[in-house]
Amino acid sequence: MDLLPFFEWCEATGLGLMVRESVWLFPVIEAVHLLGLSLLGGALLIVDLRLLGAGLTRTSAALLARQARPWLTAAVVVMVATGVLLFLSEAVKCYYSQAFWVKITTLPLAIAFTYAVRQRIAEAETTRRATGVLAGAASIALWVTVAAAGRWIGLS
Repeated sequence: MDLLPFFEWCEATGLGLMVRESVWLFPVIEAVHLLGLSLLGGALLIVDLRLLGAGLTRTSAALLARQARPWLTAAVVVMVATGVLLFLSEAVKCYYSQAFWVKITTLPLAIAFTYAVRQRIAEAETTRRATGVLAGAASIALWVTVAAAGRWIGLS
């Protein structure tokens, strides 16, 4: 199944045209996207590093996970919303970008892992250390892949 016609349609939408043709809209959306990335990174790393035993060891992973979850959710919403707008402005470029396909494949895996697996492990009051370390390392690996692929899109 060839998705190129769908990508061409996405790029031709009103939103895609508006973002692409505006002098200031793309950079503003990109800036908000990067602010969302910063928030996402902070909300993820504070819990992942705790699971790895590398930070805030006096605070339980469960408490950190509960406190970071609203920030994490807000960051994911900001990142997806701005990411869709950025995608619409250059969908055909994305179609031909290997980095885009890496990101768009890894992103749902990272989100699902974060909310379905890592969050539950972190919030469990009796998590085995090895399980926590594995969850923290897997989370970091997934999200670094998403972020690196996103950066690679911008460079390609």
